[in-house]
Amino acid sequence: MGYLLRDRIKFSMDKPMSIALLFLIFFMGVEAGRVEIDAFKLFISSLVFASFTILGSLFMALLGVRK
Repeated sequence: MGYLLRDRIKFSMDKPMSIALLFLIFFMGVEAGRVEIDAFKLFISSLVFASFTILGSLFMALLGVRK
């Protein structure tokens, strides 16, 4: 769609995109405020994710080592 309208639009799209992004962030925050979050479960899942990320990075580094 942008390809078809590229010659017709003569103004900068920076401000409309910024406004749309602000609305998106606002409405995501409103929806996130309605969700109940268990802090301990979130903490444990964050630790597991961080551990898997670290282990995966180390594994990839070991695969990349050449002798």
